[in-house]
Amino acid sequence: MLVYPSGISLSSSTLQFLARHLRQRRREIGSRWRRLSARRQALLALAHLRCGDTYSQLAAAFDIGIATVYRYVREAVEVLSALAPSLEQAVRTAAAKAFVILDGTLLPIDRIAADRPFYSGKHKKHGMNVQVITDPFGRLLWASPALPGAVHDIKAARTHDIPAALAEAGIRCGTIRVPYRGRWDKLSAGQRAVNVSHAKIRALGEQAMATLKTWRLLRKLRCSTTRITGIVQAVLALHLAASA
Repeated sequence: MLVYPSGISLSSSTLQFLARHLRQRRREIGSRWRRLSARRQALLALAHLRCGDTYSQLAAAFDIGIATVYRYVREAVEVLSALAPSLEQAVRTAAAKAFVILDGTLLPIDRIAADRPFYSGKHKKHGMNVQVITDPFGRLLWASPALPGAVHDIKAARTHDIPAALAEAGIRCGTIRVPYRGRWDKLSAGQRAVNVSHAKIRALGEQAMATLKTWRLLRKLRCSTTRITGIVQAVLALHLAASA
């Protein structure tokens, strides 16, 4: 296999953040020796999450075995997902905002037609449903655990108790609703105004989705569906740490 140097579109502070927590993890479990230093393990995990590099590509690049890559990535994801804010913590942060925006996205997965629970009729593909809360400027505050793609956004939000948590905190939530359908010149003035308002809010919600999917691994997940929640939470933790 040919190996060549590459870059990752992240700052060095992100690498230092993850490396610091990996060192702490090693101290906690009493790890004496590793093939890679905590910094190199952090670099490996970031290459996987940000660039979507496969285990075989990472094994060749870091001169280690595929099984070792798997263990290192899984450990990094576990460390990061534990740092992601819970819904209660996100609600406390959101309490200082004028309102928040709640929207859902589908993370594509490699499943076959027989896996109906993961098939989204809306998107016409298999995936996992993730609910996202953003501030009024479209900045990401929280991402939910992943549910099968067949779950509707409203049901997913209720499953995670998002409306109840926001209502209890007295936070206004702008959910992304369906616009009025039809030709522009056939809609009433009121309907056109609603559609314009919808498009503006939708754009802010989509901004948060785009932020998540700058992490290329989330554009096509090929791992077990049981691991996707941890990966989403790991990405959220890295994003919040970088934007702090």
